[in-house]
Amino acid sequence: MAAQTAVRTLIAPTEMNRRTGRFLYRFVLGATLLGFTAAFLFPLYWMASGALKSSSELAQPRPTMVPHSWHPEAYSEAWSSVGLGHYFLNTLLLAAGAWACQLVVDVAAAYSLSKLRPVLGNVVLAMMLATLMLPVSALLVPTYLTVVNVPLIHVNLINTPMAVWLPACANAFNIFILKRFFDQIPTELLDSARIDGAGTVRILVSLVLPLSRPVLAVVSIFAVVGVWKDFLWPMLVLPDPAKQPITVALNRLADDMPANQLLAGMVMASIPLLVLFLIFQRSIINGLTAGSLKG
Repeated sequence: MAAQTAVRTLIAPTEMNRRTGRFLYRFVLGATLLGFTAAFLFPLYWMASGALKSSSELAQPRPTMVPHSWHPEAYSEAWSSVGLGHYFLNTLLLAAGAWACQLVVDVAAAYSLSKLRPVLGNVVLAMMLATLMLPVSALLVPTYLTVVNVPLIHVNLINTPMAVWLPACANAFNIFILKRFFDQIPTELLDSARIDGAGTVRILVSLVLPLSRPVLAVVSIFAVVGVWKDFLWPMLVLPDPAKQPITVALNRLADDMPANQLLAGMVMASIPLLVLFLIFQRSIINGLTAGSLKG
């Protein structure tokens, strides 16, 4: 007889056979899901509903859950009065450039560490992952000094998109995710391509990248979101107001904008990221789990 594998769960199967056990299980599960949902959605609701309130209602010491009077015109006024469209274009430019640079550098680094097996490759990977242990604030000064005077070429990148693109190129977390996925691609498949005469770059472009669409989607989303929501670094390297992204612009204009228009601007700045997540949420999950198990 085949040995039966014991199944261990938080709730004993005998308790689930009872009416009280099933009720408690569903109650706790529902309460937990409801609590986590409220914790994530309530800030979004508070921001969106606050933009529909009047400035005087927002200034009241006792906050209101539902606006007493609705002011949807705050969104159009915020868009037209401060020129949010210009700052949206700046943000889109920074996000698109960082995405392209990051894909080129991270894919090349991950492919080299996974399939080309360079000397001391594991040491290089360990040093990359060690940078994840450092707080962002500890890297601000050396990174800023680098973009002010780029080594070897001695170019000042302040007030240029490269000041945002260059530090975003090498992302240790994305390199690690890509390497884990590339490790799962059978070496025999690459050897067959080499026998057919394909070179290293041809194998990467024609074979590895088409197989890596799920993880490339994840890395792309991480790259875009990381630049879109960043505030401190663009504020330091883009002091020119005409070149600032929307996060920095809203902070600079906060003192001159009514409170409801400021919240409306924040809502509009958040909508692209929410839409991006809702469209690609399945790709995010598939990409993160694609390299976790060997097939």
